[in-house]
Amino acid sequence: MTENITQTDAADRRFSGLPGRPGKIIAVHLSYRSRADQRGRTPAAPSYFFKASSSVAASGGTVERPAGTELLAFEGEIALVIGTAARHVPLADAWDHVGWVTASNDLGLYDLRQGDKGSNVRSKGGDGFTPIGPHLIDARAVDPAALRVRTWVNGTRAQDDDTSGLIFPLAQFVADLSQHFTLEPGDVILTGTPAGSSVIVPGDVVEVEVDSPATGATSGRLVTTVVQGEGPAFDDTVGSLPAVDDTQREEAWGSREAAGLPASTTEAPAAPASILSPDLRAKLAEAPVAGLSAQLRKRGLNNVTIDGVRSNHPDRKIVGTAKTLRFVPNREDLFTSHGGGYNAQKRAFDAVGEGEIIVIEARSETGSGTLGDILAIRAHANRAAGIVTDGGVRDADAVAAVGIPVYSSGAHPAVLGRKHVPWDADVTIACGGTTVQPGDVIVGDADGVIVIPPALVEEVVDAALAQEEEDGWIAERVAEGHPVDGLFPMNTQWRARYEAEKTR
Repeated sequence: MTENITQTDAADRRFSGLPGRPGKIIAVHLSYRSRADQRGRTPAAPSYFFKASSSVAASGGTVERPAGTELLAFEGEIALVIGTAARHVPLADAWDHVGWVTASNDLGLYDLRQGDKGSNVRSKGGDGFTPIGPHLIDARAVDPAALRVRTWVNGTRAQDDDTSGLIFPLAQFVADLSQHFTLEPGDVILTGTPAGSSVIVPGDVVEVEVDSPATGATSGRLVTTVVQGEGPAFDDTVGSLPAVDDTQREEAWGSREAAGLPASTTEAPAAPASILSPDLRAKLAEAPVAGLSAQLRKRGLNNVTIDGVRSNHPDRKIVGTAKTLRFVPNREDLFTSHGGGYNAQKRAFDAVGEGEIIVIEARSETGSGTLGDILAIRAHANRAAGIVTDGGVRDADAVAAVGIPVYSSGAHPAVLGRKHVPWDADVTIACGGTTVQPGDVIVGDADGVIVIPPALVEEVVDAALAQEEEDGWIAERVAEGHPVDGLFPMNTQWRARYEAEKTR
């Protein structure tokens, strides 16, 4: 009996910074511009994951870094606590359903991200991984657009941002989530972290505070101390073991430099920002692929078409720069090591930027899908301009419904592992019989897809548009009844007439 009372008291203390044990904890993936700039991608809409209520901890407690792991990271955040039930609430009324605001620390173990496949169930759901508190701020007494969150590690400030730096206003999370399920009193929304999140080690003390500078209202400092767990922490007979690589280290620490990694020598340099200026992009959108192909041929480039692919939206054109992804032939041991977790395919679709086109090398193997609707949604949310793969597409109807143009060899129901291993991204690849480098300019229309070296793109598109104008004039003359002999191509007499009319 005494033991049960002790356990209940301990459980109650975990939730001392809240009105009670929350039914749901929903966390936002990426919400601050500073963090988006650090990650190199800006979401078009909020995305979320769930955390277990058993992960909640009170201020003054400890969090264990499990034995055999290295990448435990802090994320200071503003926590919203729902005061009244919210279901299908409009944005204008959403803040009325927030009862309180307080500080939170969305701790995560990057060593477990690969096994989670993006869900964060284990990487962020551990006991003590969601400290909240210590005090609640009345949401009625503060301006949600003027709240501040700060984090200190061992007394040194690591994060300092306010809600003016959010990509989405706080109330939008409430309105958005209420479209899908009822937010109940006591539910918690962790609203994302600004730049500055990094790795912490045993002995470190992390403090997070949320306040309203205008009113002086504050959550007080939420204090958590990191301790070392005793091993062995995980059993490989029942689940995946922790695993890290330099990609995880870079993301956990915030940069390669902070992680102690050498500057990357494998990533291709990004195409210069001026390569696709708005004016140049507009020209490419006007120029037909056939005309661009003719101009490249005049300059000695014949092997620049991605063959064997057709668009799921043939009425729409794509223009962008290439972000490359390479698959190698499936080998079971290599798929085990490279096919699961946060693999190269997922990293490429997460990292694709606005106006880029994901180009996939699948060796023209049509016996498997190379993407499905979830990845198409991710690319579309990142405002990618399109996807080109010389392999197949799963969930073809669902992918088409997403709206992003996809050029592929056709539909196939099989999963990736039947034929492919996702191997690497941002490298030189072969797609549909031609070589594609990161940053190459990609243009696609109903005739097909062409690859243009960045150094030639301005010259080629201007020449293609000039030829289109000339061909349009010739077409008018043919429609008037003139024979094509001597007119197409133009002889000296027709050329002189064309130039004279063009001058006028």
